[in-house]
Amino acid sequence: MNLNQKKLVTAALFTAFTCVATMSIRIPTPGTGGYIHPGDALVILSGVILGPGWGFLAAAVGSAMADLLGGYLLYVPVTFVIKGTAAFAAGAVYGKAGKDPRHGCLAVVLGGAADMILVAGGYFLCEIFLYGVPAAAASVPANLIQGAGGLVLGAALYPVLIAVPDIRRMARKADAHG
Repeated sequence: MNLNQKKLVTAALFTAFTCVATMSIRIPTPGTGGYIHPGDALVILSGVILGPGWGFLAAAVGSAMADLLGGYLLYVPVTFVIKGTAAFAAGAVYGKAGKDPRHGCLAVVLGGAADMILVAGGYFLCEIFLYGVPAAAASVPANLIQGAGGLVLGAALYPVLIAVPDIRRMARKADAHG
């Protein structure tokens, strides 16, 4: 199997894992009826391992599928854009900061910080129109907690994933070719 086929299969797996991680543990949040989940770790790692483009698709589709299957139909397009953009940013940051293998984990953490900002900010802006400023503001702390959890979990999983030779090659190729 060549690298492009492996990347396609890996992207499909990251899509499925993102959906499952998002749906597996749900801690309800106040204000908007949302929930905290570990799916952001897979959003970050999608961008890191697959690169910005493929990472966008895997994270966007996996996260949107979780909303669709979980009964959050209103959020499907919003989630698609926000989570895809977060994975794109994580992949772009990793592509710049993770070129040196010694800085890979730091690059994942920086990508996780971008995820936190984009997810909390993106949902806040969307929810202003849906629920008003007070409810939208109430969702920000939960989204930041979720992002921080995703950052920590993503940084913990990164060394395990990058130790797999095909994953390491894919991530390095994503560094070089976006």
